[in-house]
Amino acid sequence: MNTAPTPAVRLAGITKRFGDTIAVRALDLDVPAGSFYGLVGPNGAGKSTTLAMIATLLSPDSGSISVAGADTTRQREAAMRALGIMLEGFSLPERLTGGELLEYTARLRGIDDQWRQRSADLLEVLELDRASSTLIIDYSTGMRKKIGLAVALLHRPEVLVLDEPFEAIDPVSAQAIEGLLSQYVAGGGTILLSSHIMDVVERNCDRVAVIQNGQLVAEGTLEDVTAGSTLNDTFVDIIGSAPQRQLGWLA
Repeated sequence: MNTAPTPAVRLAGITKRFGDTIAVRALDLDVPAGSFYGLVGPNGAGKSTTLAMIATLLSPDSGSISVAGADTTRQREAAMRALGIMLEGFSLPERLTGGELLEYTARLRGIDDQWRQRSADLLEVLELDRASSTLIIDYSTGMRKKIGLAVALLHRPEVLVLDEPFEAIDPVSAQAIEGLLSQYVAGGGTILLSSHIMDVVERNCDRVAVIQNGQLVAEGTLEDVTAGSTLNDTFVDIIGSAPQRQLGWLA
């Protein structure tokens, strides 16, 4: 008897409240293994809260989450081994260089000597080797994004969770990052990407979910969701356009 493959990430009825505000509401979502999956929605839709729960930084009030088949509550260590995480606002040790941070990460994760080559490769591709003696406290926002991605990739996780990885990234670096991520997916990895840059999602993702007010409002292959339109236009159609008003004092 054939059984469906285990999703790389499964959310089953997860809900998260902050006081009287429901940030995520009974959300069901399966991210297929080997997919490049986009998560989009307006500001305040619950995207970052959802990713933080997947990353085990927040616990859902109800429902369950599994990563690579491991329940994030009952099997947290197994889920964390399978995860590479780059979240918005994630703090980094600022008194280390990029290379020192990768060495620190490798030793924490118990990666064998291959971490040295991996570290050198990542620093070169992300052009951080040019700032080998620069402390992270002196990194630009874009450099912090890139070293955060390097940390997430170093142990070659099964699932990569990325929150706005292209924000503050210049076009040349963005192209390098897209190439790196496409290699990772081609090698069997799974990416769950949240971004407001619709062109990036459209160019890279094979499936996409749209959430609004913490609820799933559209999901499927990029072709199914957009139905021949652009993702940007589809997003506006689903979410609704912002109110337009002429401000005389600006004219």
